[in-house]
Amino acid sequence: MILPNHVNTAVLVFIPRCFSNSQGEMFTWGACGLRKADWPRAGVPITDALREIGERCPSPLGLWKKDAVAIVWAKILLPAPPAASLEWGWRDDGFFSVGAMIPDVNHTALFELVKALAVPRLLVQLLLALPPAVCRQQLEKLVEYISSETSPSDISFFLDVWWELMKHREGQEDATVSAFSALIHQHGAEPSLEDGRQPPKRFKGHPGNPPGLPIWAAAPQEGLKQIRGSIAQPRLRCYALANLAELLCAGLGPGHSPLPITDHLAKLSAVVSLWSSDTHSQFHPCELGEKVREAERSMNLLSLPRPSREELFGGLQLLCSLLQAWGEELQDTLRGSEELCFESYRLLDTLASLGKNLDFLLETRDLGDGETWVLLELTQLTKDFLRDTSAVLKNLDTSLVSSVAMAIIAHRLDRHVDTCSVFASEKTWAFSKAWVECLVKNKALFQNPELVLKLLETLVDFAMSHHDEEAQELQVQVTKAIVECYTELSLSDKNKVISGVLASWGGQGLSQNVQVVREGFQEDLNVTFNQITKSVSDEGLSRAVASMAKLTLLSPEATVKQVCHLAVVNLGAHQFLAQILCSFPALSFLESREDAGRPCSLVLRCLEEAVWGKLSTAREEEQFLQFLSFLMQPGSATPLVSPAEVSKAFVLPYLKSDSPQIELSLQILSKVLGIPSCSEEHWIKSCHPFPLLLSLCKLLDGYTKYWHQPREQPFPSLETKDLILSILCQLCELVGPETVPSSELWVQSLAWLHRKVASLDWTVGLRLKKLYGDYFKHEVPATLFEICRLPEAEWTARRRPAYGPGSGLLAWMECCCVSPALRDTMLALLAVNVGDPQEVNLFSKGFLVALVQVLPWCSQAEWKRLVPVVEQLLQRQVLHVPYTLEYYVQHVPLLNLRPFACHLQLSVLFLRGFQLLCSSSCSTWLPPEAWLHVVQLYCTSLTDLLASIKATAGASSQPCVQEVSFTCIQVFCHLLHVAAMLPAGGCEEPLLVVALEVLSQYEVSSRADTSPCAALRRANEGHFLESITDNVGHEELRSTLLQKLSKLGAHSEH
Repeated sequence: MILPNHVNTAVLVFIPRCFSNSQGEMFTWGACGLRKADWPRAGVPITDALREIGERCPSPLGLWKKDAVAIVWAKILLPAPPAASLEWGWRDDGFFSVGAMIPDVNHTALFELVKALAVPRLLVQLLLALPPAVCRQQLEKLVEYISSETSPSDISFFLDVWWELMKHREGQEDATVSAFSALIHQHGAEPSLEDGRQPPKRFKGHPGNPPGLPIWAAAPQEGLKQIRGSIAQPRLRCYALANLAELLCAGLGPGHSPLPITDHLAKLSAVVSLWSSDTHSQFHPCELGEKVREAERSMNLLSLPRPSREELFGGLQLLCSLLQAWGEELQDTLRGSEELCFESYRLLDTLASLGKNLDFLLETRDLGDGETWVLLELTQLTKDFLRDTSAVLKNLDTSLVSSVAMAIIAHRLDRHVDTCSVFASEKTWAFSKAWVECLVKNKALFQNPELVLKLLETLVDFAMSHHDEEAQELQVQVTKAIVECYTELSLSDKNKVISGVLASWGGQGLSQNVQVVREGFQEDLNVTFNQITKSVSDEGLSRAVASMAKLTLLSPEATVKQVCHLAVVNLGAHQFLAQILCSFPALSFLESREDAGRPCSLVLRCLEEAVWGKLSTAREEEQFLQFLSFLMQPGSATPLVSPAEVSKAFVLPYLKSDSPQIELSLQILSKVLGIPSCSEEHWIKSCHPFPLLLSLCKLLDGYTKYWHQPREQPFPSLETKDLILSILCQLCELVGPETVPSSELWVQSLAWLHRKVASLDWTVGLRLKKLYGDYFKHEVPATLFEICRLPEAEWTARRRPAYGPGSGLLAWMECCCVSPALRDTMLALLAVNVGDPQEVNLFSKGFLVALVQVLPWCSQAEWKRLVPVVEQLLQRQVLHVPYTLEYYVQHVPLLNLRPFACHLQLSVLFLRGFQLLCSSSCSTWLPPEAWLHVVQLYCTSLTDLLASIKATAGASSQPCVQEVSFTCIQVFCHLLHVAAMLPAGGCEEPLLVVALEVLSQYEVSSRADTSPCAALRRANEGHFLESITDNVGHEELRSTLLQKLSKLGAHSEH
């Protein structure tokens, strides 16, 4: 074994000098060795040499003292003859080289050396590193030593060693202790007699006895019994009683539990104050940090095993005896002393704990008569002693609590984590210079969400009551330190802090009360988000989240509003910003609002205040919708807002026809209905679904008067009607009878809705069939029964004043617009006698009139549902329509037009409809703005017609390019005819687009014609088309079409 590296060379030089005279000759003490009586004479050169070592080796840890004690003790424990020790000593014994230079010594030299160095702790560290048998022997030596010729210094030394034994902690051995332990374990002999004396009586607790107190805990009790008569000083008596009572506490009570941290700090402060005021205390000259460290050791004793019953009651009897002998005198002393010393404080504190444990023991154990008597006697003695003396504890100085707490934090002492919690929340300590300095220097200890929140609460409390310049400077320092602690937290912990901030101070967060947070915040906000929006990428996401985390801590509301604003105005940044926002689930916070009876989502309020009502373009609206959708469905992240919350914020308040946001609200409702519910019951049922349905029905009812609404009165566009119909269909499925079977409330709600809808247009009720189920029949005008075979089990007639005689076809056609299913039902139930020419003619004329009446009020989807009705009737030859007008046919070509007959008839039907619509009888029926909508529907149908012509030609087994050309020419002529009849202004653009499409399709088919007369035919057709186009009144339409035709003619010549 090699001597530990830290052993100073001065130790090697001076230790031998401790045991030699002025001439350098080693001391010898005869056969019996050095005795206690010899120490006053022999100890002088030893203590002088030790003093010189201390001056030359000023180690703050006193390591040289441990080396000195270890060397002397190793010399005692390894007394092998030189011949035997030489073989292994130089090789294995790190202490051999020094030990060989000093004379044989005994325990007197050891114990007096330890007393002279005042290092009982070092003795205990080395003692407990010994093998158990050797440890037992050495304790016996100690008791034997102090029991002989006992002096006050012996008593103090003994009590110090006992106290250190109880405070010792395993696992803190340094190199010297480890080397010493290894040496003795490897080469130490069995315990042997020394100085020819008889062995003392063995203490209880040796390995052969039943489990109980370890030898180091049992031995001091025996020593106390032997020296009790020599203990005369009140201070030492308090010390002895406190040690014994502390030891016995381990065997009583329900077990050890730590004190609450505030009580712990108060006790530490009391102990430190006592040491600071007591000049006789060994810790009086120590610095605060060392005092606190030592006070912690005094309070956190080694966890002892429970003593055996015999050991326990032996100790209790001894304590009882000592209190009977010393109690009255100690009471007088404590009552008369001006200042409490640590030993007396510790006695009072320990007796108070013991008293509680005695009560516990009396209640929970089966006791013999003698045991009960001891406990009752000791309990009474303890109560009497404390009753007369505990008053002195009330005057303890606890003014150092804050300083003690800061020392614990600065030195990372026991329970420093708990202490940080008190430090962060104790308002009376906060913002002193020492407090701020402690926080700044120990920021790493406060990187915990709970601590950050407590610091923030303390900051806000201080900021609200201190506004001077110095206070502002301190707030800046503390805010910076807190933000740095917060920055080091994980994202989940940051969310915990944000949740706490929102719960404590609402959306404004710290900025509401802390002025230093508000100063410069807006600038930081702008700079940060400028950087974020420039780094839209997956790589930039984590950096953006970190940057936003700080801003969200300081002012959640302002930060969220900025995100919402940028998500709308920054092209393409909405999803990236939504990802950032969804990284903070804490922002799903629901805040109470004075003007609302329900909590409101912070994010939705910020959206409402920062964006809602300020969207100026369709692109901004689209980005807003996508941003909102991502917040509800952020993929793997937690949704920040729920569909129900969104509906309550942006839909329900705005479902009124005169609301400027009605169309956007409907788009939002459509999106949220597409989000699946997370629970068994769909979320829409928490959003008042039946009033919502009624609102949608009222909107649909408004469309029946769409073109006659006052212009100044806002109303959603006809394009929005399809969206409303889609939403209504979704809602009916979500809240239909199958979703809430046999619910009385549901049935009552349905009846309420039915009553309300009855006052609206009758077609609205038809759209609720999925909701009504079998509860209500289809309610239609009575005239519908005139042309349909309607089963009375499902249909019922209602008198409608607007539907007089001959209006059955109008009602029938309106039914066809409701849904594909109802359209098919109407076609199946239609009753027309095709064998009666007069009935077919009347039906065809009535159909045209009904079509013209329905057309202007149709949405795109409704019109697309209605056109197939016309096609089916034409195919079934129920509807009679000519193929074209005679003045558009120069001759009857020998062509097979049968595949294109329906296309030609449909085009003619549209033309006839416009003839009626543009006639003098209908001239005032539609306002100017209605014509554009009607033309757009017409053009949509022509586009679909052209696609159908192309598909029919492609599916034909025979070449039909001439037939396609002919059909296109007829459609073109019909289109120009319609254009000529329309009121001037606003309708030309869609007509021009479709006309160009017709000519393009004609061009394709015409070029594909390879017959011998193809060139002549193209020339004739070109002249015919140009002559028709020349008659168009609108100059731009005419010139554009003629230009297109001239290009066709030029191509045909090549």
